[in-house]
Amino acid sequence: MGAENLRFNKIIELIHSARENALRKVNEELIILYWNVGEYISKELETKSWGASYIDEIAKYISENCPEIKGFNRRGLYRMKQFYETYKDNEFVTTVLTQISWSNHLEIMSNAKTDEEREFYIRLCIKEKYSVRELQRQIDSGYFERYMLSKVTLAPESVPSKIKSKFLDTYVLEFLNLPDKFSELEFKKAIIGNLKNFILEVGKDFTFIGEEYRVQAGGSDYYIDLLFYHRGLACLVAFELKIGAFKPEHLGKMNFYLECLDRDHKNPKENPSVGIILCANKDDEIVEFALSRSLSPTMISEYTLKLIDKKLLKQKLHELTEIASFEDKG
Repeated sequence: MGAENLRFNKIIELIHSARENALRKVNEELIILYWNVGEYISKELETKSWGASYIDEIAKYISENCPEIKGFNRRGLYRMKQFYETYKDNEFVTTVLTQISWSNHLEIMSNAKTDEEREFYIRLCIKEKYSVRELQRQIDSGYFERYMLSKVTLAPESVPSKIKSKFLDTYVLEFLNLPDKFSELEFKKAIIGNLKNFILEVGKDFTFIGEEYRVQAGGSDYYIDLLFYHRGLACLVAFELKIGAFKPEHLGKMNFYLECLDRDHKNPKENPSVGIILCANKDDEIVEFALSRSLSPTMISEYTLKLIDKKLLKQKLHELTEIASFEDKG
């Protein structure tokens, strides 16, 4: 079975690699498009006597004739013009523009004050494969200024999460006209990967069993985001992450998962499984426990005491949400 898994993992690696290459190619096309549009607008304004409303007219025309195309409003078109005019005479930058995301370009243009500083952060993004959140952290820390003052090689500020955007930028999603669910899935995966590590760090009695753990009912497959075993409580612990506000049906679905676990996966000597629902949205984070109705008040108290504290989970969820968020700068 182990040898088979190794062979099958190779297929998964090929899929991930192809997908990553495809997204990288989309990013390249997007950056080239924005550059060409910016160049066209800049030269039109330079060589012809268009009025100040020229860009407004372009934005209106695109909106009326191609309403499905996003990002080409007045603000977006001005940014494309700025993008071209900022780098058109910089030979180095023009050769590497497509190697970072549009969100990173916007962040650098908005915050870097000189050509030297812009080039510094572009090089850093390429080397470290920064997401926009990671780039923001370095800029906010004044990394360029500290580097110039010290005149020595500094290591960038460490970023707790190692979430790399791999060009899965908000603008790429808009360019492809992909549904919000696509972005939400990547957002969720980013949080889950870090959440698993956090649980293993702070929950000394937790043993990791699986991610997207499959349970079956009525001939259908269902998948639990994260499944652990808690040695102290001698029970399975299921974690489900929901993007958005908490809904009562989340609790119903978790109870369904717990029934599947207790019926098909729990050992006879183990205690009933417990579920933890985490809801992340732009306004707040919610953590709810789902406990079996068969548990006595004493056991409920023990479960609550030995599981990770709700406040700590909520605090960590907020932190991971902030780090993994796809910030829409459109």
